[in-house]
Amino acid sequence: MRTAARPEHRRVQPCDRVRPTDRGPPSTPAHNRAMARVMALTATMYRFTIELSDVDRGVYETLELRAAQHPSESAGYLITRVLAWCLEQDRDLVMGRGIAFPDEPALSVTDPTGAIQRWIEVGVPAADRLHRATKAAPSVAIYAHRSIQPLLLDLRQRQIHRQELVDVFIMPQEVLADLERVLSRNSAWSVLRSDGVVYVTVGDMTTSGPLAATTLAALLAPQT
Repeated sequence: MRTAARPEHRRVQPCDRVRPTDRGPPSTPAHNRAMARVMALTATMYRFTIELSDVDRGVYETLELRAAQHPSESAGYLITRVLAWCLEQDRDLVMGRGIAFPDEPALSVTDPTGAIQRWIEVGVPAADRLHRATKAAPSVAIYAHRSIQPLLLDLRQRQIHRQELVDVFIMPQEVLADLERVLSRNSAWSVLRSDGVVYVTVGDMTTSGPLAATTLAALLAPQT
């Protein structure tokens, strides 16, 4: 495995996301303030220190992340959100501000003006939400923690904007299950990606599996 000099720790402010189908009403200032108070009372905070070696992308970082888990957010969704944050690591990558801002992506890469260049969904978004994402950003990705068949069935009934540009990554279920068993409020992970396989080490446990990578257009293409 290649090594590289470690940069300074990068800190990300706490955030929260729930399953895309559980989003609340459109944002208003009063709604945002109320939801922020609710989040402070109900969210569970997790802290991650991550040694990232993404051989496939040539990214080597020591990362620190605080992530707030809403009561309606499953452990598998939280773990997928953290792994997506690692595998999409970029100097301009930011996490969404949470359920108080339901129109934001789970993660995004922005340009210096603040415009979204890559919209990243976690979970299985509704077709309408995905359609809005493809119109709002030139690049869109989905990191799914469970079967995306419900989305595909929905999309076969309607056409979304630029579906051929949507990247789809399906997390290996064995990796999610293993990480859920050892998930703690303060976690130290080593994350390695090489030749499309993701390896995560927590303490003396290492789990691995292939990250299925495809496009939405390929998934929707007629089978021959």
